[in-house]
Amino acid sequence: KKRIGKTIWKKKGYWVALKAFSLAKSLSTGNSKSFFVQQIQALE
Repeated sequence: KKRIGKTIWKKKGYWVALKAFSLAKSLSTGNSKSFFVQQIQALE
């Protein structure tokens, strides 16, 4: 049980880091609007 929880936490941490990196990248290039559109599409 503990191992499964750790794996989920690791995956979550990876996605959070990836999202944060993508957001920073899009903001630095001035494409924050397209970033949010991509996020909405990814959620659907």
